[in-house]
Amino acid sequence: MITLDVDSVQAFVLVADLRSFTKAAEALDTSQAAVSVKLKRLEEKLGQKLIERTPRLVRLSVQGAAFLEAGRAFLAAHERAVAGLSSQPRRLALGINVHVAGPELPVLLARLNAHDPALCMEVHVDTSRDLLAAYDKGSLDAVIVRREDNRRDGEVLSQDRFGWFASPDFQRRDHEPLRLASLASSCGVRSIATRALDAADIAWTEVFVGGGMAAVGAAVSIGLAVAALARRVAPIGTVEVGERLGLPRLPEFDIVMHSSLSDARSRGALRTLATAFRDHR
Repeated sequence: MITLDVDSVQAFVLVADLRSFTKAAEALDTSQAAVSVKLKRLEEKLGQKLIERTPRLVRLSVQGAAFLEAGRAFLAAHERAVAGLSSQPRRLALGINVHVAGPELPVLLARLNAHDPALCMEVHVDTSRDLLAAYDKGSLDAVIVRREDNRRDGEVLSQDRFGWFASPDFQRRDHEPLRLASLASSCGVRSIATRALDAADIAWTEVFVGGGMAAVGAAVSIGLAVAALARRVAPIGTVEVGERLGLPRLPEFDIVMHSSLSDARSRGALRTLATAFRDHR
């Protein structure tokens, strides 16, 4: 009878998901060599080659693809069994900035849930300022936000850049103020954009304000206005129009994670999310 090792199966699933031994090691807070040893141990027990690895590529073998879902189910069953022994449910209250939560967010959260199905996640999407205030008060366990100018703590996950996005056929008539769509007036990105326009002496008017990122994206997609957006959240089908319209270049920014988690399992789940987030930069 073959007895599977939880750590080895977990290492295999992470390598399969992230397509990288290095990123899997980062998610597990261990070394690349240790991940290789765990994978080799699993392959020896199963008598099958699960991962095909070259200097430039990591991919599943036919046998690895067949085993992947079974491996996920094995890890989920293990987590349920362990969770059943604990009287304390584990909860992770996670905040993600509205300019950071791109279309890959469901995939990243699904990956986190697959890593630890026993973890109860609470996800809040809001402005960096409000999320950091909630984190500092202890209402959120971790936040992934745009770095604020007044703080230098946190772990940098990635970088992105703001741009001016509009529908491909958006036109600005001569002597007409630039039509803007933005989030609420308290949004830091709105302040960055309007200050840049004022400094460039470009007249602007807001024609769509608030309603959330989906509503702003809809206003941009139908050609109603231009919006200053991070590249990762720009609606599909929109294009950067800053150069065409002579608009000022907007800055790059760091995407930073702050965490107050102390227990090893929750920190491990968050590391998995952070690694997956870097993978979708």
